[in-house]
Amino acid sequence: MRSFFAKFKFLGIVLLLISGVIVSLFYNALQPKKLLPVYQPAMVNFELVDSTLQHVKKYHTIADFALTNQNGELVTQEDYHNKIYIADFFFTTCPTICPIMTKNMVGIQDKIINDHDVLLLSHSVTPDIDSVPQLKKYALEKGVNDSKWNLVTGDKGQIYELARKSYLAVKTDGDGGPYDMIHTENFILVDKERRIRGFYDGTNSDEMEKLLSDLEILRSSYKD
Repeated sequence: MRSFFAKFKFLGIVLLLISGVIVSLFYNALQPKKLLPVYQPAMVNFELVDSTLQHVKKYHTIADFALTNQNGELVTQEDYHNKIYIADFFFTTCPTICPIMTKNMVGIQDKIINDHDVLLLSHSVTPDIDSVPQLKKYALEKGVNDSKWNLVTGDKGQIYELARKSYLAVKTDGDGGPYDMIHTENFILVDKERRIRGFYDGTNSDEMEKLLSDLEILRSSYKD
């Protein structure tokens, strides 16, 4: 008799486990898929958006660019074709937020080092100071991996226009003059279609966790 009930007890446990798995699968299937917003100029704080773009509600993408990296190589939008990437703006002699931002970007680099779909892009806002040798020195000091991360310098006007009109990342467009300088703590997540999918405070560790979480959501969206 005990053997008979023991068999039914075992069967009951097995059925309970199977039922739990089925319920879990149905629950997950019915959950709405997580998607990131596609940021348009009209969705962003107007102070961060050039007046010519504040009304734009769709089709905003990062403009073409041509800049020089820490190895003296030309870097354009083609180097980021069909890639997800994280962009920011910095300068090598910055004594305040830039060291924290760079440290956090290195942390992200470590997380994506084996992911061929994700790259990094840092723009110098003092290109007159941040020559190729200066960027290379900084890259070596900070542990920048050349295959994953470009530190770029070049025409100041172009960099400032990218910050203001493409990445929607700064409150002033400046005039590109020698004494004019923009600065922002923002990290910007860009998808394979060159659209902005998120803004994050590059000095905040919690924001970095959110960025990595959002990056995983974005990567997953290309697998389906």
